[in-house]
Amino acid sequence: MTSGPTVDDENAAFWNELCGTSLARQVGVTGRTADDLRRFDDAYLHFYPYLDRYLPEDLTGERVLEVGLGYGTLGQVIAERGAQYTGVDVAAGPVAMMRHRMVLIGRSDCEARQASVLELPFDDAMFDRVVTVGCLHHTGDLRRAMTEVSRVLRPGGHALVMVYNKWSARRLLAGPALLLRRVIHRSGRAEAMRGLYDKDQSGAAAPHTEFVSRRALRALFDGWRDVRIDRRNLSFGRIAFLRRPALTVGLDRIAGLDLYAQAAR
Repeated sequence: MTSGPTVDDENAAFWNELCGTSLARQVGVTGRTADDLRRFDDAYLHFYPYLDRYLPEDLTGERVLEVGLGYGTLGQVIAERGAQYTGVDVAAGPVAMMRHRMVLIGRSDCEARQASVLELPFDDAMFDRVVTVGCLHHTGDLRRAMTEVSRVLRPGGHALVMVYNKWSARRLLAGPALLLRRVIHRSGRAEAMRGLYDKDQSGAAAPHTEFVSRRALRALFDGWRDVRIDRRNLSFGRIAFLRRPALTVGLDRIAGLDLYAQAAR
């Protein structure tokens, strides 16, 4: 008897198409030259203008692990700030992109490898900082993923973790419409909700997405120090004016779709 694919297997297939591919096409990025990636990064950081501010300007000498690499913007920022950078992703595509970026910026000493956060291939207390943005809620086992983040982080080290907010404006407003769609078309409400957040170029939704309340996220950091949680990002997809950060400043702090947790081990 053979077992079916695991969530890791499904995620490895789905996320092999880089997270950010849709944005790249919107801004006309089709290649992987230094100029192509700079244009992508400019667009990405315009959309998430607060993201790199969650990290110190100077990371010189810090051992930093990033989990979930996507198009590689944040990993490049971390490496350019002087960190001893290591990146992991369950899919091969993002790993290849990150390795390419490290060569372009002259940081071939940095490492990127394919691995699951549910079983990180690192010793205990190996890193000074762990950064994982938009990844852990897709793993199928958020608690185990957080246990691994904690395990590889040294005492006193810092973590930055972003997961989707269970009580965001997007989920609350979309819920009734998706329930009606399920009744009329007999389509899966959970799959439709996942598709509102992440889907590939074929239109398929991410295999697994967990939406997390602020209270549940804080509970995952039980025993940590200096836990701070922010709500961010009031994007509503195709509603263009709500994709402009300047028009949603303040509102995202109330009902943003992302929760950013910062804490010390």
